[in-house]
Amino acid sequence: MTAATSLGGRSSLLEGSSAGHCRRRRPFPTWTIMRPVVGERADKLRDELADRAKDGGTKPNWRGHIAIARVDHWFKNVFVLPGIVVAIGTDPSVVGPDIGWRVVVGLLSVCPLSSSKKTLNELIDAPYDRHHPTKHRRPVPSGQVSIPVGYVQWLVLMVLGLVIARAISWPFTLTALSLWVMGCLYNIPPIRTKDLPYVDVLSEAINNPIRMLAGWFIVTSVTVAPASLLLSYWMIGCYFMALKRFAEYRNIADAPRAAAYRKSFRYFTSERLLVSVMFYGAAAMLFFGAFCMRYRLELILAFPAIALVMALYLHVAMKDNSAAQNPEKLYREPALMGSVVAASLLIALLLTVDLPIMQRIFTPTAPTTHGGVATPFEPGKR
Repeated sequence: MTAATSLGGRSSLLEGSSAGHCRRRRPFPTWTIMRPVVGERADKLRDELADRAKDGGTKPNWRGHIAIARVDHWFKNVFVLPGIVVAIGTDPSVVGPDIGWRVVVGLLSVCPLSSSKKTLNELIDAPYDRHHPTKHRRPVPSGQVSIPVGYVQWLVLMVLGLVIARAISWPFTLTALSLWVMGCLYNIPPIRTKDLPYVDVLSEAINNPIRMLAGWFIVTSVTVAPASLLLSYWMIGCYFMALKRFAEYRNIADAPRAAAYRKSFRYFTSERLLVSVMFYGAAAMLFFGAFCMRYRLELILAFPAIALVMALYLHVAMKDNSAAQNPEKLYREPALMGSVVAASLLIALLLTVDLPIMQRIFTPTAPTTHGGVATPFEPGKR
């Protein structure tokens, strides 16, 4: 037997079981019946989904608030570690007896700041997440979060992170604050760089060099990370972020629907995203090469390992329902993870082991009056 109940003109069926009882079939998932949603239709659907969240029995709860802090994204703070490693590798004399304590406190401080940024992102992006195949189930669009309490959570996590950061130094604290400020610029209108083509990738990926600078200041505030290294780290972040955008766009596979989810997708196509990926990858390696020639020639030997990581990440992004859309799931890609570990170990090794032969190979053989590594190799000197 069947009976109809309606929601927005659609019915759900009551089906009889063998025992003669009735059970209500779960409403057909909204996402699967969506056609391209733009203009007034997008607003109507957004209101409908909000009403479903309110009337469907889902109420704000503490689990929802913990979920929007996105603790699973704390792993991204490993991008602080290269700053620590390079600072020590380029000048071991800056390492103090309290380095272990400083590293622990520094990493602890960026975790609540990261959660503060993610909380804001979840709150502001909820209307757009309702147009995504999976993100419409997130805590805010599904009604599991109190919006006012969510904004309090955003500010409390920021204050907590800065209080912890102050235990390191003022340069580190200001760097940590800039990480939080960039999250505001990325999310909050009217600036909201997230909605601007190319600027969205550049403004999100700049968190990479900020994290590297934070790692550097954990070790020492006497010197600053080289500009060439920071620029390379920024561009490699853009490379990964652009591939994430590509994977998202490819997964949605519907231009109007993609534009309803992310405004920058109104401009992008798969081809444009891949062209930008090529630019970011080339720029990253060129800036890294400049750093190697000026500070550590041995790192040139890491180029093939880094190129392998970039190639495997591109391969992952090309897959259906790619893990590149959700970096916290990349651990499911063993080849990629293995290459990342191998490249990281190789870089750490090359930062600590001197190879005089690299000076011989790259000794200038032409005039260097316009700059460059001009000092010829002399036995016994580096």
